[in-house]
Amino acid sequence: MPWMLTGAWIVLPGVVLAGALIGATGIGGVLLVPLLTSLGGVPLPQAIAAASLGFALPALVVLRPLLRQPELAARCLPLLAGALAGSACGAFLVRWLPGAALMAGVTALVLFSGWRGLRTSRANAPHIAAEPLPPLALLVVGALVGVGSALTGTGGPVLVLPLLMLLRQPVLFAVVAAQAIQLPVAIAASAVHAFEGRLEPRLALMCGALMLAGSLLGQRAAMRLDTRQLQRLVSALLLGVGLWFTWLLLT
Repeated sequence: MPWMLTGAWIVLPGVVLAGALIGATGIGGVLLVPLLTSLGGVPLPQAIAAASLGFALPALVVLRPLLRQPELAARCLPLLAGALAGSACGAFLVRWLPGAALMAGVTALVLFSGWRGLRTSRANAPHIAAEPLPPLALLVVGALVGVGSALTGTGGPVLVLPLLMLLRQPVLFAVVAAQAIQLPVAIAASAVHAFEGRLEPRLALMCGALMLAGSLLGQRAAMRLDTRQLQRLVSALLLGVGLWFTWLLLT
């Protein structure tokens, strides 16, 4: 059925904000599905499908670091290939999971992202990188991230960044990979959603265009603001949203 976006006066600026957070920090995409479902009145499967395709546009912007650094691009390829396959599998699984379970997954991701961001911003210890992961390990990590991202409608950074940091991979590689992984997730997941009739192209393109504009603004703002202060602000926002949706799930 054609969707009818309610509360557009608050949803549309919120989508721009999500794009700005993607451009500045890479983790703002977790806000999109909650915005569309709770404030916009979009059914959860359609919101997840629209988010999956919408992330493709801001992903094109954040791919620029890969074009400037061919070595990083080569290292990212197994990760992106795994994410492509995993996202397709995850998108097929959406129909078999109840809406409450999907929303619980989104809430958990938001809370984890906020907690991890605050924890990282307060840490003063230097990051000590381990040996680079072999291609097979990156393929597995990418597949896991793809499945989780497709199931919850997130773009991938909120899952892959903490995973790579937990595995003590170089910070530069983790950040660039987190930004780049949005594109294969968007392509694979949205293709499956379209095949199964959940994708509303107008909603997805509107979200993508607004997030693209926000992403460009976020990238510029991030270059002018103190990184640690910005991370704390974003993390506090994510924790607030996560607590709000926890309350909605429990009531």
